[in-house]
Amino acid sequence: MHGKFFWYDIMTTDTEAAARFYSDVVGWDTQDASSGGKNYTLFTVDGQGVAGLMATPEEVAQRGVKPAWLGYVAVDDVDAAVAKLKQEGGNVKHEPETVPGIIRFAVVADPQGAVFYVAKGLIDKAPPALPLGTPGTIGWRELYAGEWKSAFAFYEKMFGWTKADSFDMGPMGTYQLFATGEEPAGGMMTKPEAVPYPNWGYYFNVPAIDAAVERVKTAAGTLLMGPTEVPGGQWIVQCIDPQGAHFALVAPKR
Repeated sequence: MHGKFFWYDIMTTDTEAAARFYSDVVGWDTQDASSGGKNYTLFTVDGQGVAGLMATPEEVAQRGVKPAWLGYVAVDDVDAAVAKLKQEGGNVKHEPETVPGIIRFAVVADPQGAVFYVAKGLIDKAPPALPLGTPGTIGWRELYAGEWKSAFAFYEKMFGWTKADSFDMGPMGTYQLFATGEEPAGGMMTKPEAVPYPNWGYYFNVPAIDAAVERVKTAAGTLLMGPTEVPGGQWIVQCIDPQGAHFALVAPKR
């Protein structure tokens, strides 16, 4: 489990609107999972949680942090991972915290500024992961790095990630796939100038991309890029939700 993405959530300014939007676009159901006075909503597929939703904390909003999706990378020891991350040039945004019986986590950034969580689940009997490609699950993870080679070196040292295939994208440079186990889990590239800062992005599985695009538009989201066919015959789009959070969709057919 160490080094694998295992959870995703969105911090946003309007949780009720975001819940409606993603339910309409991705097909998620919702379930209240508030704990310890903190409101938290699960996005579910067939009754199983796949992602979460919470309001942006006031102190975070005051720092100018915009609505965004963040991914959780599993570690065996959160405190040890945070210490190692600091040694490797990363930055801690939120020191380790425990939600009793659920998770211990820290919000961190890699040396180039891309933010994510390191976390260890504390639930004794977590349900098995849904099959790859199941609609509503996360199908891909993508890092727009300040410079992808040094970014990969960081994640390799931190989590043992390995290189998979790479693709020459001409003027846009190299797209490097990475694996967190046997199979590729995502890709990374040096960000285009139009992308203001390094960041992680996440692709949600949907059955067909054109129908999903129409749902995005109907729900007042914005299409940024696509539909685009990618290696392997899948189709992707990149979008912004009504609160301003970036997300992407991936489907096996147009």
